[in-house]
Amino acid sequence: MTIEEIETYCLQLFNSTLRISIPLLFAALGGFFSERSGVINIALEGLMLVGAFASAAIAYFTHSPWLGALGGALIASFFALFYGVFVIYFRANQIVAGVALNMLAFGLIPLIAKVLFDVTGSSPGLSIEDRFQIMPVVLIILLIVFIHFWFQKSSFGLWAKFAGEHPMALHSAGISVFRVRLFSVWLSGILAGLGGMSLSIFLSSAYSRNMTAGRGFMALAALVFGKWKPLPTVFACLLFGFVDALQIQLQGIVLWGAEPVPVQLIQILPYVITILVLSGFVGNARPPSALGLPFTKS
Repeated sequence: MTIEEIETYCLQLFNSTLRISIPLLFAALGGFFSERSGVINIALEGLMLVGAFASAAIAYFTHSPWLGALGGALIASFFALFYGVFVIYFRANQIVAGVALNMLAFGLIPLIAKVLFDVTGSSPGLSIEDRFQIMPVVLIILLIVFIHFWFQKSSFGLWAKFAGEHPMALHSAGISVFRVRLFSVWLSGILAGLGGMSLSIFLSSAYSRNMTAGRGFMALAALVFGKWKPLPTVFACLLFGFVDALQIQLQGIVLWGAEPVPVQLIQILPYVITILVLSGFVGNARPPSALGLPFTKS
């Protein structure tokens, strides 16, 4: 390869890494708010699916990607509130409730797609005017900076930390642990919805069945990789995005003059990395002390 070809390849890989990382970044930052406040959010996958479908459908009917993004985020946040009420106020098992919400999204979206578009697996394609070209990239950069400083410097950031680490101390200070956790889960729904939006009206031109392809779970893995801290979580998402972009570039590669490496073998790279992270390959990652524990006042 010439130097020019190497430069072109590296630029393409960088561009692909950045674009592919956008949905993961939105979802992981959403999971960050929820889990730092003490609520496990296995439902990120389902919330991303809801956001992806709602954004594509609204953008199709209104011909506005802005309304699509807003609608997708709000509808996903409604599902997040539904989940939050059950696990925070009714103390439902957070893992079971999260899995149930994922299953609800998997089953409900094809039904609504059938009613709206007379198909069960996708939404109609969007024109280039009805899609975003650069906005999600700008938005996620602004959000990363804002969330980093807001969580460190604001009263809410302090409350969320105590809700996840020492909820009884927060309650003793007169702050409602329930409300802090519910607001955090609501924020996670908005951000996960934006992650879904970036899949359907930024990286793609329509919603397709199960288009998240496990990205919600990869976002949770990035959160573990980043040890529940915003900036390390961002770097973890970029790492996963890089591996995903790399597997796309490597498809069809031939090693040592042999047959091309099977595409399926290369496509599993992002999931192998995710499994390694979740199995503790990155070392000891201590979650918030009260993560997954329902709060009781007594």
